[in-house]
Amino acid sequence: MSTTLPPVRTRLKDLADQAGVSTATVSRVLNGKAGVATQTRKSVLAALDVLGYDRPEKLRTRSKGLVGLIVPELGNPVFPALAQVVETSLSDSGYTPLLCTQSPGGTTEDEYVEMLLEHGVDGIVFVSGRHADTTATHDRYHRLRSRGLPIVLVNGHAEGIDAPSISADDAVAVDLAVRHLTSLGHRRIGLAIGPDRYTPARRKLAAFTAAMEREGATEVPTHVVTTLFTVEGGQAAGGELIDSGHTAIICGSDLMALGAIRAARARGLRVPEDISVVGYDDSPLIAFTDPPLTTVRQPVLGMGQAAVNALVSEISGTRVPRAELLFHPELIVRRSTGTAPVPGP
Repeated sequence: MSTTLPPVRTRLKDLADQAGVSTATVSRVLNGKAGVATQTRKSVLAALDVLGYDRPEKLRTRSKGLVGLIVPELGNPVFPALAQVVETSLSDSGYTPLLCTQSPGGTTEDEYVEMLLEHGVDGIVFVSGRHADTTATHDRYHRLRSRGLPIVLVNGHAEGIDAPSISADDAVAVDLAVRHLTSLGHRRIGLAIGPDRYTPARRKLAAFTAAMEREGATEVPTHVVTTLFTVEGGQAAGGELIDSGHTAIICGSDLMALGAIRAARARGLRVPEDISVVGYDDSPLIAFTDPPLTTVRQPVLGMGQAAVNALVSEISGTRVPRAELLFHPELIVRRSTGTAPVPGP
């Protein structure tokens, strides 16, 4: 339970240690004095929050307005990470975020939108929403734009929607993974991907097909298994790809990659000695799995900040270009990939 900060020297020292500043700087921030750098002020306020103290009344700023953030279920760690970036950026811009998370059988995207409209939000950020589903209608977004509400779409560009669009470059992500595996000698490479009705999955599949043809890595007929973006989905797909002779698997998410590793171990195989696995996202804590996962890092920080910058600009009346803004992912090599095993006699 949070407590109001008393004017005690030891408390100031605790805050100073947490924020990495002097007690004099902490005192200036708490008393609302000028002459403190913006980043330093944020560090002190963060220390207050981390140590469980209420902010003094004089430090509480009036919100410019409310902004909705609709994300898929939080089971995939990349979505909470992206939500945190967006919420922090919104707060830095003076807006109060309203986080809406979906789950199977729970509140739908459309129901959340109605709730957000009732709260008078100034804009909405959609992350991997219905805009990314090629089978879904875009009428919901057209209706929001017709009433003048600014929106931003993240991961899943859809033509014809009057809104800024920000995505990770799925084609580059898969190309990085294929090049990495072929450099290790792999030619029997499989892809475990989520439902192909989603734009990111389709882009990854197209890039995978092109990369495999370019590398000549086509020794096994069946290279792609479509499943769910879950550990269980990855385990099922991984098992099928292993059983059909693949020595390396590229997965559409880190959770799927963990499932593929589970499938390998269930068959008595070692990772990466017998089978190499590459994930996607570089979710928090993924570096601490066993083995630490080689993955393609989704540029969450840059994407989240860009989404907020675009929305704030739209709210202020400055039109942002509608061309999709693609962020370049990064291959993070750890210990779940290794040299292709030598075929037996």
